[in-house]
Amino acid sequence: MKKVFLLGLCLSLLACLPALAQRYKTAAGLRIGSDEFGLTVQQKILEKTTLEGLLTASPREITATILAEQHFPMLGQRFNYYLGGGAHGGRLKDYGAIYGVDAIVGLEYKVNGLPFLLSADLKPAIHIRHEEWFNMGGAFSIRYVLVKEKPPTPGQIIKGIFSPSDKKKKKKKESSSWF
Repeated sequence: MKKVFLLGLCLSLLACLPALAQRYKTAAGLRIGSDEFGLTVQQKILEKTTLEGLLTASPREITATILAEQHFPMLGQRFNYYLGGGAHGGRLKDYGAIYGVDAIVGLEYKVNGLPFLLSADLKPAIHIRHEEWFNMGGAFSIRYVLVKEKPPTPGQIIKGIFSPSDKKKKKKKESSSWF
């Protein structure tokens, strides 16, 4: 019974910690899919949001893609899933210019003690101008962390647990400004 209580207490404390899923600001690397190969650059722009740029090539096309991705922690600080969307444009052999919209869903793991990120994703694309109207892509990426993010100090973690979040403060200010 004591073990169950202690486990519950530990899980409750972990749930109170701020989300610290990402430990980098900028990362770049290679993206390898079933019929494509390319480069990927990821830049953190908000606490849990990144912009990712892809430059990929396959036997018949070259494509540039920009994606906004929202990250959500899973199983600790280094493992997360992400969702997002964006747009692509490029050139298709014997067809010309192509463009369309993309979605993305994936898993990302920051290798402990090393400056590498591993990710796997599915990236469906709806083509507005292309020979085909839809493509279900997917790939594995390995990125090298170019710019690290400083870890929070113990004081910041404790403050995050015991102080109200910024959202609650903003709601109080908004509701009080109406009177």
